[in-house]
Amino acid sequence: MLALKELLMVAGVLLLAFACGITLYDTWRIFAHRRKMVRGAEGRTEQEQVELNRLAPPEEVRWRSSVALAVVGCVPLLMAVSIVVVPSGMGGVRVSQMRGTLPGTLYSGVHIIAPLTESVQTFSLRDKLFTTGAMENDGVRPASAAQTALGKSGEPIQAAQTLDVQSKEGLNLGLGVTVRYRLDPRRLDYIQSHLPQPVDEQLVPAVVASAWRELAPHYTVREIFSSKREEVRELAAGTITKNLAGDGILVEEVMLRDIQLPPQYAQGLENLLLKEQEDDQLNVQTDIQQKQVKIAELQAEAEAAQKVKEAEGEAKAKVVEAKGESDAMQFTLPLKQKQIEQSKLEAEARKEATIENADAEAQAKVIDSKAELQRRELLAEAEANRIRVTASADQVRMQGEAKLLNESPLLINKIIAERLSDKIQVVMVPSDGKFFFANDVFRGMTGAAMKQEMDQNGVPAGSGAPSGAAIPMPEQDAGNR
Repeated sequence: MLALKELLMVAGVLLLAFACGITLYDTWRIFAHRRKMVRGAEGRTEQEQVELNRLAPPEEVRWRSSVALAVVGCVPLLMAVSIVVVPSGMGGVRVSQMRGTLPGTLYSGVHIIAPLTESVQTFSLRDKLFTTGAMENDGVRPASAAQTALGKSGEPIQAAQTLDVQSKEGLNLGLGVTVRYRLDPRRLDYIQSHLPQPVDEQLVPAVVASAWRELAPHYTVREIFSSKREEVRELAAGTITKNLAGDGILVEEVMLRDIQLPPQYAQGLENLLLKEQEDDQLNVQTDIQQKQVKIAELQAEAEAAQKVKEAEGEAKAKVVEAKGESDAMQFTLPLKQKQIEQSKLEAEARKEATIENADAEAQAKVIDSKAELQRRELLAEAEANRIRVTASADQVRMQGEAKLLNESPLLINKIIAERLSDKIQVVMVPSDGKFFFANDVFRGMTGAAMKQEMDQNGVPAGSGAPSGAAIPMPEQDAGNR
């Protein structure tokens, strides 16, 4: 829509310029022709003058064409003027030259108005700030009016003077106040027609200052500074909101940022506040100690009550347990009796099984003893048979040896020599055997030893070896000799 408005304005201006150009061009042609006629009258010949007069005079100024083009050019200009664009965050009011301020609000967007007779007055609908006292980010305090408004650039114009009020004691206080407000878009026509303009500079500062100056004398400095600070702020906010709402200004928030006290009073108040703070700390400590004592008492009571409850619970639990045991015994006794009977039966069964096992073991031992006796008898018989067989064999062997020795007496010398062959390599024996040392040895043997040896070999006593017969020497004795 803005492009259309610009296009219409450009078209209208071009048409007006073209109409003016036609008029100027025609006027210049007439003026040039007349000047040429006047300058050439003295130096020209008659022939040249006749030819010049024959030339057609220039046409008259084309007033109709120029006027028509001008009228046509005014149409797009009027159309462009009738198109009004209200920017974002703004609101407008139509002001008529004949009827004054017209009701209704023009919000952001494109609107059509009557050209030449109506105009649009715009107002910012964004939140605005009215501030007294130095802002937190300001280090300079200019001596300008105590106000904050939005300038033409849309940025806030800050004023840093404090709002001076008097307390109940008559002391001057400097208040740092910030009011955040905005215009009611539904009442822009009332603001335009009834309120002084601009309202940010003419109305809001006066209403805010009046509200605080009427409220402050009802409170002391101490109340405003500390004890009733929030109450004072709420009352001032209510008064400011009420007064400005009637004029179409909506108050969003009222902030009491800072309070500047007189220097002497500030020092005294600071000392008093320190003492009150110490007193409050003592009171708090006293309350804490009292609460601790009370807590200890409550804890003791709670512990006692808990112990009582625990004792009651234990007693109840024991009663319930006893009842349960009593109820259980009614079912347990028959079961116990059955268990006892079963135990008796099991004991009798174990006893019978033990007796049977003992009988079986006794019989097994008897059988084992009989078998052992038979085994020993068989072993004894076998040993006796072996001895008899061995004795018979020895007797036969001895008889053969005795017979052999009787037949060959020198055989004993050979036997001794064989047994001594590993010790003595050559033995010289006389042929008759009279001086051989074996004869002395055998003669020294007692008759009892000979008899015992003969008995062991199974040879009867009456059938001894003849004199001079060689008797075998044990290998050990022969080796020792």
